[in-house]
Amino acid sequence: MSLDLQTIQSGGIEPRRLPAIRWRDPHSVPPETLRGYIAELEQACAANPESADLRTCLGMAHAMNYDVYKSMDALEDAIRADNRHFFARLKYGELLYRIRALPWAERETVQALDLADNAWELALARKQLQTIREQWRHGTQKPEWTGSLTRPTLALLALFLISSLVVLWSH
Repeated sequence: MSLDLQTIQSGGIEPRRLPAIRWRDPHSVPPETLRGYIAELEQACAANPESADLRTCLGMAHAMNYDVYKSMDALEDAIRADNRHFFARLKYGELLYRIRALPWAERETVQALDLADNAWELALARKQLQTIREQWRHGTQKPEWTGSLTRPTLALLALFLISSLVVLWSH
């Protein structure tokens, strides 16, 4: 694998530089090769700590390796390095969507939508936002715990106590 940077034009405003790596399908890259990519990207990130592009690629590689926490950390580092990085925001929103943290996924994707430089980026962000909002309508998001668990816990303890007393009296 080569981490030679390739220039990718983004609407004529400023070229983006991303390593040439196959990212679409986790099954298209063998696990050993993926571990090699991750090791090389970690070294590149250590050598270029302010590179949001490299940190975004590292986050994507960790996501392909099914390592959500490391992926989240790398994408958050990319956003800290460059708060206006379209792909860092988009991929972070996608990761949050995949773990069904829909309120946060929507927020990050809307921010990515605001950062889109060209029609292609705009279409990517809109499609992702549409998918997130469909999930909202179908009710597949994780519930937010807003209430106390004291009452259910006391009810469970009372049932346990009653069933224990019934068992003791029956003997």
